[in-house]
Amino acid sequence: MPTDSIAPPEDVSSKVDIPPVEDLLSIAVEAVGGVERPGQIKMVQAVQHSIESGDHLAVQAGTGTGKSLAYLIPSIRHAMTSEGAVVVSTATIALQRQLVDRDLPRLAEALAPQLPHEPKFAILKGRRNYLCRYKASAGWPDDEQDQLFDPREVNATGRMVQRIQDWANETETGDRDELVPGVNEQAWRQFSVSARECLGATRCPSGPECFAELARARAGEADVVVTNHALLAIDAMEDFPLLPEHDVVVVDEAHELVDRVTSVVTGELSENMVSLAVRRVGRLIDQPTSDRLMESGEDLKALLAAAPAGRLDELPQVLGMTLALVRDSAWACITSLGPRMGADKDDPEGAGLRKAAFTALDEIHDTAQRMLDAFGHAEEIDRAEVVWLEAGTERRPPLLRVAPLTVAGMLRDKLFGDRTVILTSATLALGGAFDGLARQWGLGSGDGAKDEARLTASTANGETGDEPKNGARDGAKDGAKARPRKRAGWTGMDVGSPFDHPRSGILYVAKHLPQPGRDGLPEAYLDEITELIEAAGGRTLGLFSSMRAAKAATEALRDRLSVPLLCQGDDSTMLLVKQFAEDEPTCLFGTLSLWQGVDVPGPSLRLVIIDRIPFPRPDDPLSSARQRHVAAKGGNGFMAVAATHAALLLAQGAGRLLRSQHDKGVVAILDPRLATARYGSFLRDSLPPFWPTNDPAKVRDALKRLGSS
Repeated sequence: MPTDSIAPPEDVSSKVDIPPVEDLLSIAVEAVGGVERPGQIKMVQAVQHSIESGDHLAVQAGTGTGKSLAYLIPSIRHAMTSEGAVVVSTATIALQRQLVDRDLPRLAEALAPQLPHEPKFAILKGRRNYLCRYKASAGWPDDEQDQLFDPREVNATGRMVQRIQDWANETETGDRDELVPGVNEQAWRQFSVSARECLGATRCPSGPECFAELARARAGEADVVVTNHALLAIDAMEDFPLLPEHDVVVVDEAHELVDRVTSVVTGELSENMVSLAVRRVGRLIDQPTSDRLMESGEDLKALLAAAPAGRLDELPQVLGMTLALVRDSAWACITSLGPRMGADKDDPEGAGLRKAAFTALDEIHDTAQRMLDAFGHAEEIDRAEVVWLEAGTERRPPLLRVAPLTVAGMLRDKLFGDRTVILTSATLALGGAFDGLARQWGLGSGDGAKDEARLTASTANGETGDEPKNGARDGAKDGAKARPRKRAGWTGMDVGSPFDHPRSGILYVAKHLPQPGRDGLPEAYLDEITELIEAAGGRTLGLFSSMRAAKAATEALRDRLSVPLLCQGDDSTMLLVKQFAEDEPTCLFGTLSLWQGVDVPGPSLRLVIIDRIPFPRPDDPLSSARQRHVAAKGGNGFMAVAATHAALLLAQGAGRLLRSQHDKGVVAILDPRLATARYGSFLRDSLPPFWPTNDPAKVRDALKRLGSS
């Protein structure tokens, strides 16, 4: 054993006679009426090895692999032999509900006879997702009173508020997602608080019956806690823990981790936020001090209304002065409020109002300071954040945003530092390698093929990680908090897919078409789409790079086609997808949420059309700034940012085609650059291994044969 290694904790699973993960998998698969797959077996062994060795694991598992069982079984086994929980983080509510409502109950029941006790599980979300009993009864000021200008919208929100009040008297969880139909954000905010606004369970009059605290208590008793990427990021970055003690994290839908974390740490500043703070501070401080804050908000409003939208590479003098004025007037209000704790210990309502005021003022002060700090660097390589102005809409005024140029260091230090992390998705190996996403996660580059070979050999030989590389996690399985370890290694592996992609699907690149332009879809594209849909007899999911393109194609083709054509926005996305799935000839056109959110197995989907390579817009402030920053450090900004973004979306979009073993069809990409550009091979290598062709006649013939079969 290398002298600088830290020995892993003793594997005490044998002391409680828990079967190995392979046996547990067989039991679970039989209980749910499934069939074990080679990729699933390989993944369950890899996850177990990662937990034992302390090395992080990035595992790509194609649709149909059964990856949920493959990571849940080793997670449950680990939880049985330690006092901490295993945290499973997802990007979507749909997967959270699938895990908690279907996968975990069936798995817990099936494995219970083989374990010390039946596994317990819980779902935990951010505090904003739970109804706050105290705020609902305390009559706090309406945060949205100046935000709604349409009388019809005001009336609709009023009805939602009444529905929330009725639901509050009967709900057992206070979970917003259980309120069906849902309500808009304006209504919900009147009944919820953020973690920073919360008084705390010991100070709040409703503390003993707080829905958020009850959810945390349930999570504290669970073996598996299901949460989301946003809460995972907040828990990692905050000084106070939100999640129960844990030393293993599974990140499902890991391809979305960077975007979700970036969203959490992106700050914004607008006149509306300043107005909200002024309302909250109300009569708690002297009026001249609050008036100065109001005046600074009016200055900000006038300045942003006159400024062009886009990225700010230099700080205009007038904006710098205005941001400083906003910051200083917010600080004056904070100072006037006095001590943060103890001033209202005998007045819970006053304490709640003060806490809400502090929260709003802190956000304004800190964000303004953060924006000022983003400028003034001598070299581009020294820049850490980017600031941009986002144009206003009919519903909201313009606002300033600030975001980090990378979250890699944050994730490396806060998420990966003292726990083992398993990252999984159907799309992780971009261009055939894991290094691109690994760098974004802060894990750095690595020899994924070498690591996979080592991992496969060790799991096949039954090794348990007694000689971990790079210093595995230290800490007893008695639940003690593991101390920060030396940088653990990471492994990237692709366990494949149960689908026979070359026999089941065709990748068609329309090489003969002109390159897409900025003036909408060329007529040649519309002709191509028409011919493909007619050959397929409908049954088409059209994925477009913008809503404008989706709507333009819909309007142009409805008169040309004899099959029903739906467009995202015609109704709720859920209802449109349902209609698309139930009526075979129907086609559905849409944009981003359809690229990743549609699961339609069977004959209703035979053709996926992608209009163009989904690069980020050239004027996208964050993406363009990140490209420039990578280039300043000597890298290829286009490949590291724009091409990686496009590869992820292309792979996700192409993945809509095969959703079951019997599915067949065509993925048609109309953008010829996929075949002709230098970066085309990187993008193609990121896609499932369909049979490739550039011949439109072959594709139309194949679609006609499928339609008649």
